[in-house]
Amino acid sequence: MKLRRLELLSPASNADIAIQAIEHGADAVYMGATSHGARKNAANSLDDIGRVVDFAHQFRSKVYITVNTIVYEDEIRQVETLCRDLYHLGVDALIVQDMALLRMSLPPIALHASTQCDIRTPEKALFLQEVGFSQLVLARELTIPEIKSIAETVTIPVECFVHGALCVSYSGRCHASFALTGRSGNRGECAQICRLPFTLTDGKGKVIAKDKYLLSLKDFNASASLEDLIEAGVSSYKIEGRLKESGYVKNITSYYSHKLNQIINQSNGKFSRSSFGEVIYNFIPNPEKSFNRGFTDYFLTSRKPLNIASLDTPKSLGERINNISSLNNGDGISFFDKGGNFTGVNINRVEKGRLISSRKVEIPKNSPIFRTSDIVWNKLMAGKTAERKLRLEINIDKNGVTAEDERGLRIRLPLNFEIETSSKKVDYREIFDKLGSTVYKLDKYCSALAPNCFIRFSELTSLRRKLIEELNRCNRTTYPFDYRREENLMVKYSSPILYYGDNVANSLAESFYKDHGVVSIEKAAEVSGFNKKEEAVLMTTRHCILRELGLCKKNIKNCNNRKIQGDLVLINGNKKLKLSFDCENCEMKIIN
Repeated sequence: MKLRRLELLSPASNADIAIQAIEHGADAVYMGATSHGARKNAANSLDDIGRVVDFAHQFRSKVYITVNTIVYEDEIRQVETLCRDLYHLGVDALIVQDMALLRMSLPPIALHASTQCDIRTPEKALFLQEVGFSQLVLARELTIPEIKSIAETVTIPVECFVHGALCVSYSGRCHASFALTGRSGNRGECAQICRLPFTLTDGKGKVIAKDKYLLSLKDFNASASLEDLIEAGVSSYKIEGRLKESGYVKNITSYYSHKLNQIINQSNGKFSRSSFGEVIYNFIPNPEKSFNRGFTDYFLTSRKPLNIASLDTPKSLGERINNISSLNNGDGISFFDKGGNFTGVNINRVEKGRLISSRKVEIPKNSPIFRTSDIVWNKLMAGKTAERKLRLEINIDKNGVTAEDERGLRIRLPLNFEIETSSKKVDYREIFDKLGSTVYKLDKYCSALAPNCFIRFSELTSLRRKLIEELNRCNRTTYPFDYRREENLMVKYSSPILYYGDNVANSLAESFYKDHGVVSIEKAAEVSGFNKKEEAVLMTTRHCILRELGLCKKNIKNCNNRKIQGDLVLINGNKKLKLSFDCENCEMKIIN
């Protein structure tokens, strides 16, 4: 039975958060570089990335860098230089969506296909494997059987999101932000049109839903399906959140690390983590304590899920409070007022079952109360909440000392100093136990020295330091890098083979698709623009507003039987978006 290694992949907006994610159990982190990441506000300097690489690689944790925007023609050389710099820093892989990177002059750094590549079918996955990608980030919308079908088709690792914010459109196929604001999600500047309130009307102007967040989805939480995802063949479990603060990353990383460890411990040796080190926590992780719009497992367990949208607010709900006595002085709470608006207030104190707030509010009877800021939790998360150490075994005899760690590294150093005789029995364990600020902790110690053997403490202290230096050097020189796979020039692009119309913004990407059998290529909207006289599909989504509102045309039995005439339209100010429904495939299109 081949051991399967499982990777927990955490987000980071900066180097400090990346290091905290690793300390809290991440097997890998992903973060942006100086440019061309899909979160423009989460860029990092090369020096900071190098600092993360040095820390992560001690635990054999990996560092993935997002270079996952489309690349303009005049930026190709800039991106080539950036990728070379990242390679020389020791970055493990680049997460990309633009196929130009397969044709750039790059060092042999591993490439991962971003979720922006919209990987939904085994055919697409196999194609991307054949052209040189080392890991595939699947579309968020897939069911577990669909994920399993892809994982069984390819031989490279499959990566899936398991937690965090959801894009309503198939990733990489959303043009709403660019069309309506000029800010492109494919360039890292998404304006989050899906988080706006819309009024839904039919072709006669009849209002079906007023000022609802019809495109704003709840947050993803796949923790209940981790075992099913493992059995389906998923290797990497990705947490969304490169714009989230450190408390979020520490809490959610710890939560999923606990879950994975529980599954591994019960697997009879089938699975292990992909990195090393034991994490000691001083808190109990709770996903409701961190930003969330309520949770959904999206399409994992059902092709037609209900209640996946956060219709009443795009803001965080936090955790629901069943007893106000659990609130602390200084907490923040939120609730829906009589007008249905989600509003909040700070609590000065809780007194005899009454809330004394910072301003006068009226909470409707039976309205749920949510704690959106927990002052005690926030103070806890602002401090040191976890420590990660590598287990170390020391064996000493009259000829030398051997140090072996859980990574499988082994160092043997001779005792190059005089061993004297003592009238007392001396225990040298405490010398090797003083590992201080290193990433090691003494797990086992065995001495074969004679009971009356005496060695000066200063000499053993120096030897201990030398052992640690040699272990660190050995780790750096034996670190197992992945490398770029070779592109199979004979493989043809999957369906549709004759046409490709998304996100081709440069000549290298164009030549890539032509070399793989694509005849007709439409340039990316970011370089060609939109024809204002023509309707353009801005989003394609598995989320269906009709299904969410109980108006599904294929479910007449449970339909509210409202008469809808003509095309449905979403309205927000001067923004008007037409809806089109492909009921056979259960998809909805949003049209400009």
